[in-house]
Amino acid sequence: MTEPSGIRYHDLRHVTGQATLIDIDNGVVESAGTSFFNRAILRVLGPRGWGILQIDNYTPRSTKNFHSLLASAYRLAAITQQDVNLSEAPSRTLDVPPMKENPRDVSIEEKTSLLADIEKAAKFPKVVNRRANYIEQFEQITFSDSEGHEFSYEICRSGFNVLAVASRNGTVQMGYERVHSIRGFDLRHHQECGEKAAKVAVALLDAGHAKGGKMRVVLDPELAGVFAHEAVGHASEGDLVQEGNSVLTGKIGIRIGNDTLTIVDDPSIPEFGFEPFDAEGVAVQRTEIIRNGVVNAFLHSRETLAAVGNGVAGHARAMNAEAPLVRMSNTFIENGDATFEEIMGTCNKGVLLIGSRGGQVDPGRGIFQFNAEYGYLIENGECSKMVRDVSLSGEILSTLHGILLCGNDRKMHPGYCGKGGQSVPVSDGAPHVLLDNALVGGSGVD
Repeated sequence: MTEPSGIRYHDLRHVTGQATLIDIDNGVVESAGTSFFNRAILRVLGPRGWGILQIDNYTPRSTKNFHSLLASAYRLAAITQQDVNLSEAPSRTLDVPPMKENPRDVSIEEKTSLLADIEKAAKFPKVVNRRANYIEQFEQITFSDSEGHEFSYEICRSGFNVLAVASRNGTVQMGYERVHSIRGFDLRHHQECGEKAAKVAVALLDAGHAKGGKMRVVLDPELAGVFAHEAVGHASEGDLVQEGNSVLTGKIGIRIGNDTLTIVDDPSIPEFGFEPFDAEGVAVQRTEIIRNGVVNAFLHSRETLAAVGNGVAGHARAMNAEAPLVRMSNTFIENGDATFEEIMGTCNKGVLLIGSRGGQVDPGRGIFQFNAEYGYLIENGECSKMVRDVSLSGEILSTLHGILLCGNDRKMHPGYCGKGGQSVPVSDGAPHVLLDNALVGGSGVD
């Protein structure tokens, strides 16, 4: 059987693996088990657009059967109305970083015991609820396409979260810690994470409230990284730019910050969002979204690069065997040369915001609002009173112009990013960052 005429391109991504989940609630093991998955996605680019088949329990078959799948996907492609073109893009694979300890060599009983030790460490006076969970996922990915590329790799991502909730006289506060990596098993010797979650939750019971208004703000590496990811990273995704739903549309070469500001997305570094190649088989590389304060590049799939330009492909990602979307990987504000002491001294009076409890961003309108886990008032360049229920909001471009200093102490934090119904592993990070004239939300003064 020959390939249907009219097929301009096709690729197949096959994903198999296993996921282990353990959940402990107040000392009780709620669940512990392993599940397996086997899925493939076949994409065919017809005369105009895509035809896509998702296949459960896929097994590589004969050439005849594969051509039958191609024909089915082509029939879907033949009825699509959207015109799609693909850019040329280099294809190569990177080596997956070696694991320090393979989680497969550790029994689920030992994993559960180690997680229980972390959860138990959060048992403090005034802590009324504790919860810890562990997730470990092995994936084997095989990719091939009609251009002759064939790649495969195996990767394991694993980690844990621990939550402590403290309560007193109707006031409830929370502390949260997480550790995730691509370096293999990492549950040993982390009781301090449970302790820290509990200490933060208890300390927040006595924390005051920040006075809202415009002021100088120091962002810690976690919250500054969330800002880079949510406010800048999403706005740089080529599909949003193509749709005109990004505040960065049309701003390549335009200055939107001072010379100290460089924001990067890099799938090639060994952080939680690492990919040896993207979901289209394209080589991954460092992309400077903003370079020295100037909009420099967008993140792209082959399709959005052909439509929009100004950047490189290699940023198509997918959850399991879903259709690729333009996604971030490891997104961060690059180090500057200021020390933390210099940043605090230059701030002089304001607030230090620590950690993230989520928020909202509209990359099209260019506005955002993030909630910090907690903070400290800054007086005479020093931390003073602990504050809670504090947020940062504003307009993306003016906030970028307000970044005065970037520290030299960048840290990365792992997590998951949702888009289009898919959740993929990412990391984001930054050094400490000083903002001028930032809008802080608070609930008054204690």
